Amino acid sequence: MDYQPDKDRYKKINYRRCGNSGIKLPVLSLGLWHNFGAADDYENCRSILHAAFDNGITHFDLANNYGPPPGAAEIKFGKIFQQDFRSFRDELIISSKAGYQMWDGPYGDWGSKKYLFSSLDQSLKRMGLDYVDIFYHHRPDPETPLEETMSALDLVVRQGKALYIGISNYKPAEAKKAIDLLHQLGTPCLLIQPRYNMFDRWIEDGLLDVIGKEKIGCITFSSLAQGLLTNKYLNGIPADSRAGRHLKNGAITESQITEDKVKKVKELNKVAAGRNQSLAQMALAWVLKDERITSIILGASKPTQIADSIKGAGNIHFSKEELDKIDSILQQ
Repeated sequence: MDYQPDKDRYKKINYRRCGNSGIKLPVLSLGLWHNFGAADDYENCRSILHAAFDNGITHFDLANNYGPPPGAAEIKFGKIFQQDFRSFRDELIISSKAGYQMWDGPYGDWGSKKYLFSSLDQSLKRMGLDYVDIFYHHRPDPETPLEETMSALDLVVRQGKALYIGISNYKPAEAKKAIDLLHQLGTPCLLIQPRYNMFDRWIEDGLLDVIGKEKIGCITFSSLAQGLLTNKYLNGIPADSRAGRHLKNGAITESQITEDKVKKVKELNKVAAGRNQSLAQMALAWVLKDERITSIILGASKPTQIADSIKGAGNIHFSKEELDKIDSILQQ
């Protein structure tokens, strides 16, 4: 039977404008980082995408190296897109990135024009798309001139292979320079994608100020600390969790789930219960309380996690007492 999305999907989630652009993103976007690899069940992946779109999540975030192995997520997404979402292409924002190693040799990594062009072409073929809505440079390149990298991003927009440009994992000074270069080229930066969660707040030291001043969007990843800011690890490490599966390529590891972190998570869980939220719901709400944050990239291994997360995004108001308590727990 052909997939038919929920007719009321756009009433189920809030949308925020991406800086001063014409694009609005759902406050939660779906990331395909670690749950859409070659070993992941196809029908479960398909159900996750259905659940996301049925709840108004219009943005699917990918990268060339997502899997595992690298490229697998784009291949799997491409198959599901062709099967279920092709007729809804104009309702979707699909993003990809390049910046990490994808193939051997000097042209398969970092930020050269050669690499970025080749990688985007490969991504489009894997997904069966004519263009992506957003193309990111995934991380700064310490050796390639930033002018070369930004001119490559500008050119893929002019060629129609991407509609908008973003940058990811850029520090404040690097981000400001990239934003300025893109403005000069005539292809403004749509948004920045940094890691941000209760345990990792580095963007508060300058990057959020750049985002606000430059009036661009911000979409965060790992806002649940890859599952640590949920109830998943309160009583040990489940075998089906990211840590339990021993994933590589940036996934959380057992060594990161320290006794100190678990203690703090248990205390945060008490604060969440006082707000009638799960810990995951509160962690998402805590990020979204800042209006400079456009959207959060949500990783989901089960369809039910989508609606549960949206419930958390519905209450983003925190009292001063709640915020002070959260800060005191994190500073212990």
